Order: sequence, then C-alpha cells, then structure tokens
Amino acid sequence: MWEERAHHARQEILALAGDGNSLSELYERAIAVIERTVGAELMCWAALDPDTLTISTMISGAVRIPQEYEPLLADAEYRETEPHTFAGLARTGRVVARLSELSTADRDASARARTVWRPLGLDQELRTLFTVDGTCWGAAGMVRSGQDFDEREVEFLAAVAPAIASASRVAVRTEAAARLPGAAPAIVVLGRTGDLRTATPAVREWRQRFDDIAPARFELLLHLMWVGARSSPSSVFRTRVRDGRARWAVLEASPLIGDEEDQVAVLLSPAAADDMGTLLLAAYGLTQREREVCREVMLGLSTAEIGRRLFISSFTVQDHLKSVFTKVGVHSRGELVERLRPAD
Repeated sequence: MWEERAHHARQEILALAGDGNSLSELYERAIAVIERTVGAELMCWAALDPDTLTISTMISGAVRIPQEYEPLLADAEYRETEPHTFAGLARTGRVVARLSELSTADRDASARARTVWRPLGLDQELRTLFTVDGTCWGAAGMVRSGQDFDEREVEFLAAVAPAIASASRVAVRTEAAARLPGAAPAIVVLGRTGDLRTATPAVREWRQRFDDIAPARFELLLHLMWVGARSSPSSVFRTRVRDGRARWAVLEASPLIGDEEDQVAVLLSPAAADDMGTLLLAAYGLTQREREVCREVMLGLSTAEIGRRLFISSFTVQDHLKSVFTKVGVHSRGELVERLRPAD
C-alpha cells in the first residue's frame, strides 16, 4: 500500500515538472500530493541554493506559520548548535529526520522546538531533504501534535524525496530559460536587531517582488541575511534567492564598520549570467568533472587547452563534452554556452 502510494506520488510530481511549473508552483502542488499521505498541521517547504545550502524561498501549506514566529524559525535555522537544520542534514547526507530521534536534552536545547513549536502546541516534527545526484535542492518541515510520524510515513517521504529533487531541477531550468529582467540593485542597512534603518529607492520594487510570495516575506528575507552575516565566519553572507515572480537574485550581507555597532549592509542585485550559469550546471545534473569542463568551454578554450588545464587527455575532454551535450540537450559548444549563460 505505502509503496504503491509512493510510486503514484513520484509519477504525479514528475509530471508537474513536465508541465513547465515554476519552483514555487511546483512546491505548492507537490505539497498537496504529500498531504494526502502524510498529515501535518503545519507544512513549510524551502528551496535551497545548492551551492550554499541557504534558503532561497519558502512555500507554506494551506496553514501558514504565524508571521510573528517566522523570524524565530529563521534564527534557529542558522544556529550552529541547532539540531536537524536543513543545511546540517544535507551535509550529513540524511534524507529524513524526526525530532523524536533526539535525546530529551537535545530537544530541550532546540530553539526551533522551544520557541516556535511548543508555543503553538506542536510537539512532533519531521524533516526531509530533496536530494538527487548528490545535490540538495530543497527541504520540507512538517509538524503536528500528538502522534509521532511513523516508519511508514518516513519510508514514504524517503521514497518520494528524490522525485521532488529531480522536479526541482527541471523547474530551475525552466525559470532560467525565461530570462526575465530583474529589479535595479538596491542597498539596505539593518540595525542591531535586524530592523531596516535606511535603504536606496530601488528597495521598494524588491519589497514588492518578495512580498508577492507571502506578506512580510521581504522583512523575513532581510532577517535571514542579518542572521547569516552575523554568524558567518568570514562576516560575509552571500546567497541566491527567488522572488515571487520566479526571478533569481543575489543577496550579499556584511557588517558595517562605524560609530554605530552591529549594523549590517545588504546588497540586492539581479542574478548575473555567471550566477545563473553556475546554478544551471547543477540543475542539468552534471558531474563535478563535467562542470569543470563546461566552465573552461564557457571561457572559450579549445579541447587541447582544456585538457592541459585539467590534466586530462583531449579524448577524455571530448567524452565529457558528449555526455554534457546529451544531458543539456544541445549539439554544439555554442549552443551549450548559450544554454548555460542566459542573457541578463
């Protein structure tokens, strides 16, 4: 029974990818598919930047987490000591994890459980990662009260998660191919509590773009950047995110030096061709070596030059390119460069 449900769910989700849905549309429809088998009082899915494992967008189920709890959830997600964060699970290769697996001490230490779930009357959580070919594209958090998520539900999600990851890759390729224009760059300065202090005029359009996802989503995104900048060992936090119109942007945050301490500056800018090219290398499921060859091709190097730079033979370069052409669906280097470097 569970195996049959998982099979049908995989087929349905992969079909959604073939319909040309954006990533947000895909997740909204996939949540409905999962909810038919795994019940939860709250369900929140996050698309992740595959390079940084930071949250690029969030989609909720029919019931949304109360807005006042979203910053607390974001704070917990970037705490080094927080158990079962999306990034932490991805780095360890975990597919599914339950809050109940943790010791009582670890559950009590979880900021997510202590400051968000318990005040909402929820005590059971299950998290799953959407990973395929070694790359994580997203994750889902499901919470409810009372009965824990059982083994059948865990098995179901573990079986369906790779299909969601594969569909995510297709959705990312669809969005990149649209080549939609982004907003003008903007700069925001955040205060010591993450509050917006000042900004350039272009921030108005950015606010609208992210609030198209959900009300106050722009403030939540800035809060994430503030937390990231303060917790980053390099004091620089950079990630790719999606707005509510399926356009990709790059956000970079770092602390300011000046009379007033704890201020953070955030630069918002449309994702450049190189940023999208890097994302697409992963979205087409290329191996690490194939990505290296593609980067050299995009620099305009010949087969022999690529071989010398990568310490492989020209024949091996050609073999990699044949595999790349098949995966990307092109027939020449020129087509490959055009596909992997969308116009700004």
